[in-house]
Amino acid sequence: AGGHYPAQEGEVFNMRYQALRKLGCGTFATVWLCQDMRRKKHVAVKVLKSRESFAEAAQDEVAFLRCVSSMKKKDQAGENIVCLLDDFRMIGGNGFHILLLSAAALGQQSPGLPQRALGPSLRCLMGNYAAQGLPLPFVKKSLQQVLAGLHFLHQCCHIIHTDIKPENILLYGCDKSLQRLLPESLDCGQRTDLRLKVPGGEPGNRLEEPDLMSIEVKIADLGSACWTYKPFSKEIQTQPYRALEVLLGLDYGTPVDIWSMGCLAFEMATGERLFDPQPGKYFSTDDDHVARILELLGRIPPQIAYSWKKSTKFFSKPGALLRISRLSPRSLHATLLDRHSWTKSQAVPFASFLLPALRYAPDRRATAAQCLQHAWLTG
Repeated sequence: AGGHYPAQEGEVFNMRYQALRKLGCGTFATVWLCQDMRRKKHVAVKVLKSRESFAEAAQDEVAFLRCVSSMKKKDQAGENIVCLLDDFRMIGGNGFHILLLSAAALGQQSPGLPQRALGPSLRCLMGNYAAQGLPLPFVKKSLQQVLAGLHFLHQCCHIIHTDIKPENILLYGCDKSLQRLLPESLDCGQRTDLRLKVPGGEPGNRLEEPDLMSIEVKIADLGSACWTYKPFSKEIQTQPYRALEVLLGLDYGTPVDIWSMGCLAFEMATGERLFDPQPGKYFSTDDDHVARILELLGRIPPQIAYSWKKSTKFFSKPGALLRISRLSPRSLHATLLDRHSWTKSQAVPFASFLLPALRYAPDRRATAAQCLQHAWLTG
């Protein structure tokens, strides 16, 4: 559509695309699986809600996706980002809706080979491995693709994703394998507890290792993204994946995505969130979040803690929280060994990979390129 929205555009869209079913929904949009009647392919259509306050955000997302599509022609790493095929503007019962069209089936298919398609999110897959996490070979492979995508966004597109989490990582692979992961129905209020389904509706068996390892992942949803040189909001990231500098009100950059990636890596590997803050009678969710970070990663150096705008909201003095007096320190190594029953030979290299992604000082935090070179990921 190129940003020009003629009056007939809605009719053109309706003539070409047929809605098959809803794939998911969120605060700002719903996503539908549609059939492209002209090319005989499936596409995903993201319908952004029509409130006036969403209009600018919708135009920003279109700009980000166009930037990604343009830069992908120059850099192969862009293949780890869901691409934009087109965008439309339609008049609905509640006003204007921006429609973002992306591929649900991508790539050149060879005759006789199974079609590869975009499927459900990583959250759907993780639900069936919640007890002990996903197999580590798959975790490593997926993180390599996520990090390659982040490197592309950060360095080539100058974009901060700001919302890396399992729901925004889409699976890509053999259509038959992905069909098993689709829930029979998707409850927009129950996005964090999806399970694999089989025709009878009962929890299905986990995918066989060859099927699992054939699945790739792509970063999706740039609806909350911003430019590296122009942050849009102080309130970014979903709470469990929120970087410390965001919690404390510091100006942020691309390192916030690396922090979220570290949280994602731990959750994929163990089946448990790295930080799962909860409010209490005398403290907020943010208070608990900062406390859990301190318990795992240790005391924040004073020169870092008191350089941040909201430090007095959390600290009475360096290292002492205002509303939570008792902490239960536990190192990442101890958490992996004791809580998740990892062996030392498993825990040490994984912690070595994770801890640089969780450094307090954003300028000392590992970059996507540095994470990609780590021995745990490549070994």
